[in-house]
Amino acid sequence: MKVDILAFAAHPDDIELAASGTLLKQQDLGYTIGIVDLTAGELGTRGNAQLRAAEAKKASEIMQLQVRENLAMPDGFFELSESNKRLIIESIRKHQPELILINAPYDRHPDHGRAAQLVKEAAFLSGLSKIETQADGQTQLPWRPKNIYQYIQDYYIKPDFVVDITPFFEKKMACVLAYQSQFYGGNSKEAETPISSKDFIYFLEARAREVGRLIGVTYGEGFVSNTPLSIQNLMAFS
Repeated sequence: MKVDILAFAAHPDDIELAASGTLLKQQDLGYTIGIVDLTAGELGTRGNAQLRAAEAKKASEIMQLQVRENLAMPDGFFELSESNKRLIIESIRKHQPELILINAPYDRHPDHGRAAQLVKEAAFLSGLSKIETQADGQTQLPWRPKNIYQYIQDYYIKPDFVVDITPFFEKKMACVLAYQSQFYGGNSKEAETPISSKDFIYFLEARAREVGRLIGVTYGEGFVSNTPLSIQNLMAFS
């Protein structure tokens, strides 16, 4: 089905951590939203692919997503290959988003920057009519989203713009905590990781407050734009 906004992520929970408040807000404004995870996150220290899939399903239900799919690329080892680009092109052409969100341009986890570059290249190629793809036995039409925005993850990057997610922050955190194998509070007996402590939950709130403060609100999510943003009226303050 067609969606207005399609968010791509290297791993299940990337979107929940960095952009779910924005998706929830856009959905509240009447837009349709979907997520495409490139991998199952199977190399994560905690949990496994099956558990992460169940957690992603729970988070999707909280967000009431119109679409969520997993492209089953190998976690940690996916490449900027033709086959992977074609998988993404097929997804973009299938869902025909006006806007896509992608991983941060660089980050602590090397998958994040690589996923961003992979999706960015595929989004351009998706608009070329001489690249032929099929879905359900039907030839797909070319489609290129109007804009690509990159969400900010572990490493701080100065945002080009900030979305006020204050009314949606608690629901965002419910989406994050759906991944009980990964984060504090899930009673996991597996090894501790940099994201499994209570301090990481404090960090998520602090980051949202830090970014929100830039625009004078309680909680925000920041994004980097790949193209100049269009301003129609200098006096139309948000």
